[in-house]
Amino acid sequence: MVSFERFVPGDGPIYQQIVLYIKREISSGIIHPDDEMPSRRVLSALLGVNPNTVQKAYKLLEDEGIIRSHSGAKSLIVLSEKMREKIRNDLLENDAKNAVATLKQIGVSKNEAFELIERFWKEED
Repeated sequence: MVSFERFVPGDGPIYQQIVLYIKREISSGIIHPDDEMPSRRVLSALLGVNPNTVQKAYKLLEDEGIIRSHSGAKSLIVLSEKMREKIRNDLLENDAKNAVATLKQIGVSKNEAFELIERFWKEED
């Protein structure tokens, strides 16, 4: 069962945050093909959101081919290794673009940015 223990609400619509959370968990290898998603009711109660919000997130995940749902049945993660790599690359590219834009906006040079990344990378080890 896909866990939402590490889900931390942030900015933006909650349905988009749910989709992003699932994609990040897939990218990191925590969620695997055939893992079951919580029911829409269970997840809406867990997150304290309207069931229609969860339904919207699940619909987006279905449209992207990440989950498969059947009426009255569990929703399952369905993705190939190729899809997992695409999700990972899309997330990486988007996050890198956002980080670069933010750093440029506050006047950080490329060298300063590399030094920051190097420092934080070492701190994570």
